[in-house]
Amino acid sequence: MNYQDSVDAQAVVALLNEYASEPAGGAEPLTSEVKERLVREMAERPHLFSVLAWADEGDTRKAVGLINCVEGFSTFLARPLVNIHDVVVSASHRQRGIAQAMFDFVEREAVRRGACKLTLEVLTGNTSARHLYEKQGFAPYALDPAWGEAMMWQKKI
Repeated sequence: MNYQDSVDAQAVVALLNEYASEPAGGAEPLTSEVKERLVREMAERPHLFSVLAWADEGDTRKAVGLINCVEGFSTFLARPLVNIHDVVVSASHRQRGIAQAMFDFVEREAVRRGACKLTLEVLTGNTSARHLYEKQGFAPYALDPAWGEAMMWQKKI
């Protein structure tokens, strides 16, 4: 995926807006300001990468899947990690193996970057996503079971 390519850029915005508009994405479409700035801001950050999935529909191609990733760093292993930040498959193309193919690509890219692990977050009520992620080998983790499982928290600023 090329952030400088206008077709790819439009696909990223459209798919992310579709996801944001669904209950699992917060049920709020992206603002016009975010739509305008999103891909430009992403392109300025070399630690971000995205994967797009396309479907041939007659004489045209349609973007039907997106994964946005952020490279981070594991201080315990002194190696990069890849956080899968957004996973989107258009409702019309779900259950066709598109997410699986995108996850496979992300994992290959993470290995190429020398990453030690993939991370992601998921809402507890998003059972279809949780099932998909478990199928991909993701699971909650604990450093020591006595301390419990890790949780993702946030503080908006």
